Amino acid sequence: MEGYTALPARTFGPTAPGVPTLVLLHGFTQTGESWAPLVDHLAGYRLLAPDAPGHGAASSVAADLWAIADLLAATLAAGGVERANWAGYSMGGRMLLHLALSHPERVAKLVLISTSAGIEDPGERAARRQADEALAERIEGGGSQGLQAFLTEWLAQPLFATLPADRAGLGQRLANTPAGLASSLRLAGVGAQEPLWARLRELGDRGIPVLLIAGELDRKYSDQAAAMVARIGPSARTHVVPGAGHACHLERPEEVAGVISRWLS
Repeated sequence: MEGYTALPARTFGPTAPGVPTLVLLHGFTQTGESWAPLVDHLAGYRLLAPDAPGHGAASSVAADLWAIADLLAATLAAGGVERANWAGYSMGGRMLLHLALSHPERVAKLVLISTSAGIEDPGERAARRQADEALAERIEGGGSQGLQAFLTEWLAQPLFATLPADRAGLGQRLANTPAGLASSLRLAGVGAQEPLWARLRELGDRGIPVLLIAGELDRKYSDQAAAMVARIGPSARTHVVPGAGHACHLERPEEVAGVISRWLS
């Protein structure tokens, strides 16, 4: 796309003509490398795993959610692909919602893992924006020396209580920078996001199939997945991963990859 540069991305799997493309977008503090546990279970797809703005090799890229949608569309075009399947986890899922609304021609099917359509209440959204700003300042204040301490604390949240340490990818998350993560929070955090609940029906009206995946133990997001399906309409469905939490795709990579693969095919 003119005026937008493709994001740095890892490519996995077959690249022969005719092989369907699945683009994978990671969550906050991760990079495209975080999808590695699912790669072997997604055979038959050309996998493209970009680093989101503010992360990994794109740490210096600052963009809000609508601009990120344009960057993702440009990344696909740079790979010579007009239309692809997309899967996003948490922050990555929120970015993909913006992509599907602004560039529906680029989306064949959409998989959203532990994803929210935003905070509808203005007061709650303002409070979250304030909390995100405070966290961004804290990350910046710690500098590169404090990045590991922040990430260790981040992964110690109740949200990740069921995520084994050996699957959390702490080493891979250290590829990020304090400035990049702070920028991501300010521009693409939940507090910065305008709620998209009222626009979800557009996905159904455009006939975009949407699969929402959430962990059984992550009640907030499994409830949101059900609510989002109700807003989207008949083209959407949910899958709840038994015994899993927020990072259900890392806790049960083979199972989640199987659900995605079967649904896409």
